[in-house]
Amino acid sequence: MSVGRNAAYSYRGDAAVPDFADDRPLIVFDGECVFCSGWVKFALKHDRRRRYRFLAAQTPLGEALYRHYGLDARDYETNILIDEGRAFFKSDGSIRMVAGLGFPYSLVNIFRLLPRRAADALYEFIARNRLKIAGRQSCMVPTPEQRSRFIA
Repeated sequence: MSVGRNAAYSYRGDAAVPDFADDRPLIVFDGECVFCSGWVKFALKHDRRRRYRFLAAQTPLGEALYRHYGLDARDYETNILIDEGRAFFKSDGSIRMVAGLGFPYSLVNIFRLLPRRAADALYEFIARNRLKIAGRQSCMVPTPEQRSRFIA
């Protein structure tokens, strides 16, 4: 990834990334992965402050964001958390996502003590094997109450 792509709100200057509401944290996830969709369902249930919005990676915006950050837009090896215009990936993104749910989930911050290399290696192992572990499904369809939390 280039330094420019790590800058806050860098996607706003990328003509290939459609405009989207970025006033709240956005979680971009593999909508065909049971594991990833399960995480989204968990987040929807426990995000009492309704802090997060969600976006399936299989959408045009999801694919554009993956490409913008130098990721494979067809092999979703990491979820993306975009918070205050900055993107977070792998273990860092996951820890931030869970911690953002508030107490007691914020206790997950203890995992920041792990060396990033080790935490990312574990994340990558799970990500590579997620479809073997949990399988594949069609894209998650939010309930009518959840629709406002998703970007289409």
